[in-house]
Amino acid sequence: MGKKQKEEQPSDSGYGEPAQFDPTFAGPINKRGCTDIICCILFMAVIVGYMVVGILGETSLATPAQASVIHLVYNMTHYFIPFPSLDLTYSFNRPNVFYFDILKCATTVNVMAAALDGFQCPTTQVENLWVIVLPVCFFIVGIWHCYWEYSNYKANSATISEIGFTTNFEVYLQVQETWLAFLIIISVAEAIILLTVIFLRKRILIAIALIQEASKAISYMMSSLLYPLFTAVLLLVCVAYWGVTALYPFVLCTFNPSEYSHCPSASCIFIKYNDEGLLQRNLFNLQIYNVVAFLWCANFVIALGQCTLAGAFASYYWAFNKPNDIPMFPVSAGFMRSLRYHVGSLAFGALILTLVQVVRILLEYIDHKTRSAQNACARFLMCCLKCCFWCLEKFIKFLNRNAYIMIAIYGKNFCVSAKNAFMLLMRNVIRVVVLDKVTDLLLFFGKLLVVGGVGVLSFFFFSGRILLPGNTFRSETLNYYWMPIIVVVIGTYLIAHGFFSVYNMCVDTLFLCFLEDLERNDGSMGKPYFMSKNLMKILNKSNKRPK
Repeated sequence: MGKKQKEEQPSDSGYGEPAQFDPTFAGPINKRGCTDIICCILFMAVIVGYMVVGILGETSLATPAQASVIHLVYNMTHYFIPFPSLDLTYSFNRPNVFYFDILKCATTVNVMAAALDGFQCPTTQVENLWVIVLPVCFFIVGIWHCYWEYSNYKANSATISEIGFTTNFEVYLQVQETWLAFLIIISVAEAIILLTVIFLRKRILIAIALIQEASKAISYMMSSLLYPLFTAVLLLVCVAYWGVTALYPFVLCTFNPSEYSHCPSASCIFIKYNDEGLLQRNLFNLQIYNVVAFLWCANFVIALGQCTLAGAFASYYWAFNKPNDIPMFPVSAGFMRSLRYHVGSLAFGALILTLVQVVRILLEYIDHKTRSAQNACARFLMCCLKCCFWCLEKFIKFLNRNAYIMIAIYGKNFCVSAKNAFMLLMRNVIRVVVLDKVTDLLLFFGKLLVVGGVGVLSFFFFSGRILLPGNTFRSETLNYYWMPIIVVVIGTYLIAHGFFSVYNMCVDTLFLCFLEDLERNDGSMGKPYFMSKNLMKILNKSNKRPK
């Protein structure tokens, strides 16, 4: 018995001591202090500087002292007109207005892309059978449909070689090779799912139990589903401010041609940027500051949302009698704790991620500028560097995500929280590799079902194969129905991604709490498990009851 219990406990293996039992611990602690104050002050200073940069860009538009010169060429006479940042000339045989390609200007830099709480909604929980069965049935129907289409077009002898290349994508759905490719892809995906179900059944059951527990947690705090909207609004503000600040120096040059009716060929052409004045001489440095500040702010907004939701879902897990022991307004409480105590820690994690993203942007810029002069060795080295920093960014995002969960629970600074989260995950590395990835796969299949289902319905509707009664919704007159289908699919993906990100954060939080629960407690009367009965049943564990 002692040997069996020893085998169930995670070994040290050089990754720190397992979490010890604490009789006073009952979820996210309330007595905590401000963390990473220096980084908080630095972040606030950057925000203030970011606002100053925007104000300077706006006020420079109306400051005559910083204006440059626009030369009007007509009969060898020069007229001097104040205009900021640009040196422009009216000339002949040109269009009437000179302007930058705003879309190209905005995309030259590669930028990485609350409501009331306590409202309880008793949603119906997803059963295991409908989760390991629903994807299988979906793929079976897909295989049958692809085979049916393939058989029909094979009988008609329609091949892709007879069509060649065309912009009418509807034609490609009428050849046998297209449906054969779909049939192979879906069959391979079905085989992978079946093999996964067969060999990882217990791990999948634990992952499904965590998703079920996440569904219960979200049902008791429905406002968590609205929080991605709040995050999206903040990100939209960051993007808008970055775009406006970046484009201030590239304001359009316009003039009224009617004032020069005697010279209808007069136009505006670009000569060079004005380098007179402090703002104009440091324009490039200010643009770099603009990009770095934008990335930091965007990453901070995402970190704030993750820490807020982690605090709310951790409160649910560590409530022994659910839902009676769940605190009031957990999402609002998590948001206020994050803003009051942990702005510095969230900014610290966001800064680390920002620095890696800046390096990736610089690599993309260098690769773009030197692509024509690169040999095979240089291209290989550049590809390796970009791949390494891409992997580093993914790892930092993973580590930050788990660090924010530990910050939300224990209120420690970023470094300590990141270390504790990493040690906890490494002590349970097998569970992390299998369970976490299986959970991500199940959530991906859920997102795929939503997007795929809506996409198929929109295809049948906009192609005229589904006729609705009445004349309100009709689509037979569409000349190119792929465009609305693409718009619907993209919109569905964005909405599904927002909602499933809440599920993903909930599952990750419950998973870390689940690992700590296994280390802290043993199911005895003094150390009962906080996990759900379904999880205890899968792991063959139970809480002892008083006789």
